[in-house]
Amino acid sequence: MSDLLGERPRLIGLAYRLLGSLSDAEDAVQEAYGRWYALSGPQREAVDRPGAWLTTVASRICLDLLGSARVRRERYVGEWVPEPLPAEAGWPADPADRVTLDESVTMAFLIVLETMTPAERVAFVLHDVFGYPFAEVAAVLDRSAAACRQLATSARRRVRAARAAVPPRGSADVVRAFKLAWEAKDIEGLIGLLDPGAQATADGGGLVSAVLRPITGGERIARYTVDITGRIPALTLEETVVNGRPGLLARRGGAVVMVMAFDVAGESIKRIWAVRNPEKLRRWQAA
Repeated sequence: MSDLLGERPRLIGLAYRLLGSLSDAEDAVQEAYGRWYALSGPQREAVDRPGAWLTTVASRICLDLLGSARVRRERYVGEWVPEPLPAEAGWPADPADRVTLDESVTMAFLIVLETMTPAERVAFVLHDVFGYPFAEVAAVLDRSAAACRQLATSARRRVRAARAAVPPRGSADVVRAFKLAWEAKDIEGLIGLLDPGAQATADGGGLVSAVLRPITGGERIARYTVDITGRIPALTLEETVVNGRPGLLARRGGAVVMVMAFDVAGESIKRIWAVRNPEKLRRWQAA
């Protein structure tokens, strides 16, 4: 029993990468366990590898959810951004595994995964991220191993550039400088930290105010950032870790009202993702 429950962190990590939502990932894994316990005793005893069985079932549940998620996101108010993870949330317990998996949970990486078809995403995450052989991937997708290999190859082309990007050692310094310039309402300082072609995306989910389309251009982002301070008074900023990379969180009256993830290249910020949807910030309220 304890060995089987020990699979849960790995399964949630897998489902989160497939769905981009920790809440949905937990629901999918819970359903997989429910199906396991719904089996009769002899049926469970006939399963040689319960962990592999749970992986297959959880992956199939995620595959179904990915299809419906595309429909839901077409009706989503504004831009949809993956649910941000607080520091350590969703990580595997084994530090050796973290070396491999940390990169696959960054916001930039998850955004690329969103561009894939559900089948590509499942094939790529199972094989390239978690190391499952294509024979097992084929059982999940109900396709041949050769077809699954082609799906993973197609997905790999989409993420090759993102996987080649190594976070600069000074990325935390860049995010800290952004915070200080923001607090000082230093527009020129912010412009100097932002790539001229930078893009900022906000996710309010229709529940709080947020720009409905990405803002492009370092100067436009800088001015909008300073403007936020005027529209959300008494905002305090804190440095934190978002999906394994340096980020910021904003509080008002002690409550977390925004979490920001950054994509830093060299000494410049190329992308900002600001999550304001309160449904995606529940885990941050105790941060």
